[in-house]
Amino acid sequence: MCGISGIYSFKGELDKNLLSEMNDSLRHRGPDHSSIKIIDNVGFGHCRLSIIDLSQDANQPMSCENDRFTIVFNGEVYNFREIKKQLSINGISFSTSSDTEVVLKAFIKYGCNAFKLFNGMFALAIFDKLKKELILARDQFGIKPLYFHVDNKQIVFSSEKKAILKIKDIPLNINRQALVEYIWFGNPLGNNTFFQSISELGPGTILKISKNKIEKKKFFSINKINQKKISEEDAIKKIKVLFGESVKRHLISDVPVGIFLSGGIDSSAITAYASKYSKSKVKTYSICFDYDKGTNELGLAAKIAKKYRTQHTELKINGKDLIKVLESLDMSHDEPFADAANIPLYLVTKKLKGKIKVILQGDGGDEFFGGYSRYNTIKSRKWKFFSFLPWLIDLIKSDNTKVLRIQRFINAITEKKQYLRNALLLTMESKYSNPNRVFSKSIKNEVQNLDPFKRYKEVYNDYHDEIDDSQALFYTDSQIILKDTFFEKVDKSTMANSIEIRIPFLDKKLSEFALSLPSNLKTKNGIQKYLLKKAFEDELPSDILYGPKKGFGVPYGYWLRTSLSDYFIKQISTEKAAYFIDKKEVLKIFNIHKKEKGNYGFLLWKTLILCIWINKNNIK
Repeated sequence: MCGISGIYSFKGELDKNLLSEMNDSLRHRGPDHSSIKIIDNVGFGHCRLSIIDLSQDANQPMSCENDRFTIVFNGEVYNFREIKKQLSINGISFSTSSDTEVVLKAFIKYGCNAFKLFNGMFALAIFDKLKKELILARDQFGIKPLYFHVDNKQIVFSSEKKAILKIKDIPLNINRQALVEYIWFGNPLGNNTFFQSISELGPGTILKISKNKIEKKKFFSINKINQKKISEEDAIKKIKVLFGESVKRHLISDVPVGIFLSGGIDSSAITAYASKYSKSKVKTYSICFDYDKGTNELGLAAKIAKKYRTQHTELKINGKDLIKVLESLDMSHDEPFADAANIPLYLVTKKLKGKIKVILQGDGGDEFFGGYSRYNTIKSRKWKFFSFLPWLIDLIKSDNTKVLRIQRFINAITEKKQYLRNALLLTMESKYSNPNRVFSKSIKNEVQNLDPFKRYKEVYNDYHDEIDDSQALFYTDSQIILKDTFFEKVDKSTMANSIEIRIPFLDKKLSEFALSLPSNLKTKNGIQKYLLKKAFEDELPSDILYGPKKGFGVPYGYWLRTSLSDYFIKQISTEKAAYFIDKKEVLKIFNIHKKEKGNYGFLLWKTLILCIWINKNNIK
């Protein structure tokens, strides 16, 4: 796992000091080695977190023997040994045991078709010195980030936006579309970032750059996954095999690998299978916070740790110094990001920094196998008979929290347009909360015609007409909520502390199989994660498989009423914030929230995070 950056100059001019500054800004992602390299009109920077092949020979930027091709690579390709074996049969030799060299030589052999072979997470850049061509590429689900900026002089890319922002005179105008998406969902969607001049390369996408043109194309599309006709029994057997293979692959490392063990199904299953395949005693970590109000799963996690004889550690984290944490996370994300679950991830990995480099966790299990109640909700046809409800609840004027939540849900579930219905189920906002109300008059005027659901509409336009509501929701979650919220949260908050997170449920073979399964099998009889639960019955206790999930939420609403109250007022009261925020309206909502009424906690949290960023940056 690493940080990559670089510049392709259309005019052949490169500033070595600038490349060094860009690279240095990413040192938290790779503290083990740092280097830059200039090849003709291209400059590369790389910061390395050494995990596979710890030798200096595996450092980057890495060039092939004749120096024609050079790569900077961030991520892991777990099937690199199989690819290496095939390349060796074809007479290709290797001088390291790293996956980076395999990725480079697979590209030399197969061109961009090589990206289809990789089972892993990656963002990379490869320069062909002979063709003067730069290739940027990102893994099929967008686990690893890659951003770029284009102007008439150059194209600049990086693992994080902060490196690109080292470029002098780069426009700092806010992308208004990103702003609208943020106020509805808590983060920008798709290729949008908060900077009008910086885009995110999409998942499964290649950007091919030469002096004459920039070409973008996809090497993976979720819509090309064929739906399987398969029995429940065969699906369960296949899941067990693929999941076991995935965990085994994700343990490949030349440094110790740990597991975040929550006591839930996904992390418990990872622990169970890892204990079979790990060559050493598995290290597991469970976390409790001083703000979880006793709803943590430490007891269940300890039960799994004991069953599989792991080297188990319980980490107790406190939520003190919240302001310092929020401002650190603002720097990590480089833009407003309002999923408060980044706070515990940041605090935990900060505590583990220097003690372990690689951790497995269970993201993706819910999205691929039906772990949310909305997968059952969307299947129910009864809501279609309540189309009159939105009209009825329009008559209700209330600040009662429960009433507002019901209004939001009814408004979402009775929406006739499929893409809009699913988008509304994935936001805590609705026309009743009207999140745009927090904006100043001038910003409201600028964004009033922008569609916060544009990305959802784009995704749904690509689906074939026969796709059912449930399958569409699975597809949509894997393209939007995973990449734009969960992967952003995980990457930035953990790489800030030089820790690589691996996600076995995102294994290429397992995830593609999951997406090919009939949706009615995943939540059969209303049971969430039905297939996973059946697949793991031989491995996990029934109270973990079928007991109520405890979990806990981050109490940002409580913090806003208490320890962060003065800080909130300070942040929304600045001259910079006034250009974007209607302080009078925000205070009105805030006062309702302080009385524990309304359903405005997340809207106020998003406003706070936005203002922190605005106040620290000279943006327009």
